[in-house]
Amino acid sequence: MSIVYNQRLEEHGISASTGTVGDSYDNALAENVNDPSQEELIHARRWSDVVDVEIATFEWGNWWNESRLHQSLGYRTPAEVEAEF
Repeated sequence: MSIVYNQRLEEHGISASTGTVGDSYDNALAENVNDPSQEELIHARRWSDVVDVEIATFEWGNWWNESRLHQSLGYRTPAEVEAEF
């Protein structure tokens, strides 16, 4: 992990979770994003080429971070929460 990233976490009293070998518990938050994107985007249709998948993935990620309200964030977007820092 980058030094700046760890410093930023420390400033806000957050401990970085880097995981351990042989378990996937630290991947839970990442999987929270990956599973919906695969179901809602990737597996929902046939794709003509990789470029179309890349564009759609970028757009989906933008929607996820900029528009979608997250219950765990008090029904705010990740972008709104990040802006508070």
